[in-house]
Amino acid sequence: MKKNVGLIDKIIRIVIAIIIAYLLYAKIIVGTWAIVLAVFGIIMIVTSIFGFCALYVLFGIKTCPAKTSKD
Repeated sequence: MKKNVGLIDKIIRIVIAIIIAYLLYAKIIVGTWAIVLAVFGIIMIVTSIFGFCALYVLFGIKTCPAKTSKD
């Protein structure tokens, strides 16, 4: 599993997860939408931690910098 999520992308994902957590904690969003957003927030945190996003693989996206080989 190669990393395909860069640093800025990770920060954005964590900020989105924090906003979702606030919306759920303050009960601004309830019901089915709350469950959907909770799952989405968990996915954001997990992909930030591991640095891998399966959707990025499907679409061929990579936001982490390319590693250069040193010969």
